[in-house]
Amino acid sequence: MTGRPAGPVAGPAAGDAVEEWGTDEISVHYQRRLALDKITLRAAAGQVTAVVGGDGAGKTTLLRCLAGALAPASGLVRRPAARQIGYLSASSGTYPDLTAAENLDFRASAYGLSAAQARARSGDLLDRAGLGDARNRLAGQLSGGMRQKLGVIAAMLASPRLLVLDEPTTGVDPVSRSGLWWLIAGAAAAGCAVVLATTYLDDAERAATVLALDDGRELAAGTPDQIIGAVPGTLRGLTGRPPEADEQRAWRRGGRWRVWDPPQSAGGPGEAIQPDLQDAVTVAALARELGLPGSTR
Repeated sequence: MTGRPAGPVAGPAAGDAVEEWGTDEISVHYQRRLALDKITLRAAAGQVTAVVGGDGAGKTTLLRCLAGALAPASGLVRRPAARQIGYLSASSGTYPDLTAAENLDFRASAYGLSAAQARARSGDLLDRAGLGDARNRLAGQLSGGMRQKLGVIAAMLASPRLLVLDEPTTGVDPVSRSGLWWLIAGAAAAGCAVVLATTYLDDAERAATVLALDDGRELAAGTPDQIIGAVPGTLRGLTGRPPEADEQRAWRRGGRWRVWDPPQSAGGPGEAIQPDLQDAVTVAALARELGLPGSTR
């Protein structure tokens, strides 16, 4: 960042019952590059909010601001006290030369949990995540999926009001991803506001609300159904390569091609397709790239 401006942070006043955390039009600059451009995020208690986008979209920067690790240049961040935030960085956040149990003991001490509280909480979470037999193994000897589970458990250890997870499922096998989502859903069911970053749109489809980012700007926001319902124009599917006139608005998905026709366009060959979340985000990105009407913002 240019310097370290003290972006304003709103905390709960005594007796206030804050039900929603998030950001209001925050912007972040790295040197001369605008990393986030007036981004608003809502994270309601008891729900999972997904921040989706490719590499360099601004996901990590947004989550670091929300967790209190980075101050925005402008805008407002609403979050609970630091000890009520659980944060998992883009790595697993574990120490490879400590056992799973020692990693959790260390995290518990940072949150001020007593030894008894830490032992009970970590034992329960390890057992429920299927890591009970690995509690005495070095974290560096665990599989990638097991390390990610351990990192999520560490972030959940103090029963936070806000759980911030930076790409917890990236590079994880399908079975481990299912286990991670079991942990994430359990945190939300317990009343925690969960915010996770992901590059996977099938992960985003599991969330209650979604914020799609591209190059630090909002592409789309809302529930998955709202984002899908806001797709302008129509989609059609082709088995062969689309005509040259359609190539800028076409992409390959699976073994077929999809073509987006903006509103009032003539359309073309192919069958009509009902869009899903992946289509909706792709259309929003295409509309912005081509300068055409159709941004879902």
